Amino acid sequence: MPTPQPRRAPGSAGERFAVIDPATGEAFDEAPDQQPQELDAVVDRAHQAWRSWRSDPVARTSALLAAADAVEAAEADLAPLLTREQGKPLAESSAEIARTAARLRYFAELDAGPQPITDGRPVRSEIRWRSLGPVAAIVPWNFPLQLASAKFAPALAAGNTMVLKPSPFTPLATRLLASVLATALPDGVLTVVTGREPLGARLASHPGIRHVTFTGSIPTGRAVAQGAAASLARVTLELGGNDAAILLEDVAVERIADRLFWSAFRNCGQVCMAVKRVYAPARIYSEVVEALAQRAKSAVVGAGLDPGTQLGPVNNAPQLTRVERYTEQALAAGARAVAGGHRLDRPGYFFAPTILADVPCDSPVVTQEQFGPLLPVLPYGSLDEAVEAANDTGFGLGGSVWGTDLDRAEAVADRLECGTVWINHHAELSLAQPFAGTKESGVGVAGGPWGLYGNLRPFVVHRPLEAPEEA
Repeated sequence: MPTPQPRRAPGSAGERFAVIDPATGEAFDEAPDQQPQELDAVVDRAHQAWRSWRSDPVARTSALLAAADAVEAAEADLAPLLTREQGKPLAESSAEIARTAARLRYFAELDAGPQPITDGRPVRSEIRWRSLGPVAAIVPWNFPLQLASAKFAPALAAGNTMVLKPSPFTPLATRLLASVLATALPDGVLTVVTGREPLGARLASHPGIRHVTFTGSIPTGRAVAQGAAASLARVTLELGGNDAAILLEDVAVERIADRLFWSAFRNCGQVCMAVKRVYAPARIYSEVVEALAQRAKSAVVGAGLDPGTQLGPVNNAPQLTRVERYTEQALAAGARAVAGGHRLDRPGYFFAPTILADVPCDSPVVTQEQFGPLLPVLPYGSLDEAVEAANDTGFGLGGSVWGTDLDRAEAVADRLECGTVWINHHAELSLAQPFAGTKESGVGVAGGPWGLYGNLRPFVVHRPLEAPEEA
């Protein structure tokens, strides 16, 4: 199921590429395949817009609040298009749009005011915050609008302008979102460019960009950082995860099974901070496996536009191939597919929700980020063994601990090497909290005030306490 190649559309001014509906595997629309040389004009326009955008914080706040209202008003148009190109159920697309509007409001109302410095010297020192300039954002296909807003909301609130590049798998809803936002934002403040590589590489290395923020794979993140280094641009990188969920001996399996299952399978498992490995005590291992398998077997899989669908398709053919390969490798090494384990025999990129038991700990489905409807469950003997296994990864985005004794669960959580740990739930984020990974899961911090200050630079002014004496 190869992705159709870009072509020149009849009557178009340039090349365009096909956009695939993952529920059918067929093209349903096209998007512009913009070329790297077009970025000079785009970045220049962003620079020109920055001069006025940065200078009036009151107008910025008003514009961003109006933009949030416009996004909410456009939900009926945005949600079906997002589902059509991404695959997720329509209700999840609507939730993504609501989150986009909420994020705009949150950052619009944050204030990075002056901060005094008290150091005992006879001067008044003050930190004032200044914007960086044009910012580049490169976002993936799993949450196209939500992750875009996680980048443009703090950047614009800080007084920067932005050039945003969505994944070529999901360009259409982002282009429509840009049109919606254009009703509230001045020209050049936010520009969306769509196309295949090397467009993203050129954007990351463009000398007019002062901050590059990227969400995606580790190899691409390294390439983005190398490109940004050419102009010494700041980088923020969120590079995925391999989150472990550790179940304690006292866990009530049936009480947490639904939450645990959907923490792994929401958005068809295509969530950077989804549960991707479960470690269960040997004594209750079979019970945990069976509880998760029952939920996998009963989940309703279908097109996202169908009202009863709970799990949509995998977004694209390469990712479906990856999920299938990891499953086959695990099965060949002795794992058991207690539920699923295969593609579904229907058009589109559908894979049966899969629970794997008896998986070798060195299997790629355990050591890598599978990013699909696929979950290995592994037994452990001692808690130290479980913690060591959870930490034995190059990733460090999130993790969770599940049990009845909350103090004990928190003590275990404190031993996990990651950016965020949840107890008895997983992958729930507040707009006000920092979001960052350790190890190879990322560089920099998003979310909350930290996300705002990540888009600003300090400017320090020292002033004497007294006027100089006249000669």
